[in-house]
Amino acid sequence: MAFALRRLPRRRSPAREAGLIVALALTLLVALLAATPARAREAVAVEPRWPAGAIVIRQSERKLYFVAAPGLAIRYPVGVGKAGKAWFGAARIDGKYVEPAWSPPREVKRDLPHLPDVIPGGSPKNPMGARALTLDRGQYAIHGTTRAMRKSVGGAVSYGCIRMLNEDVIDLYDRVAVGAPVIVIP
Repeated sequence: MAFALRRLPRRRSPAREAGLIVALALTLLVALLAATPARAREAVAVEPRWPAGAIVIRQSERKLYFVAAPGLAIRYPVGVGKAGKAWFGAARIDGKYVEPAWSPPREVKRDLPHLPDVIPGGSPKNPMGARALTLDRGQYAIHGTTRAMRKSVGGAVSYGCIRMLNEDVIDLYDRVAVGAPVIVIP
């Protein structure tokens, strides 16, 4: 009776297994980015303590990180709150809106009384841009911007909202879920 010798599969170490998972996730993330091209965003490694689906905003870097998988994120440039208007802490996404209308908060209306009470969604003068992700913390949102204000992304420019390029906020909008945690750090 003939028989064949079989090689038993090699056991992978937990560290090697984790490395393969990270490499696979990074490959998938790069493929996702390639499918929705924009020059501003990029795939990066992040601290593995942030859960998948979370948004982390580093005010000092003026960057927003969407955590796609533990240790991997998509990084976007953002405009943040100007001196005295920036805030830090935790929030959650409590709403997602396409081309929302905008009513200036009292503080903005006080500083800029010429603004109308409501700017319709889709208007080239609407500072919310193409999408808005509202936060459960006051009147703050992560939102797009007008064509005229694109250059403000990367600066400390807002009354506390997080400002993104329209193409980036559309990309983020499609990835993030209502209820997702948002962590804003200095």
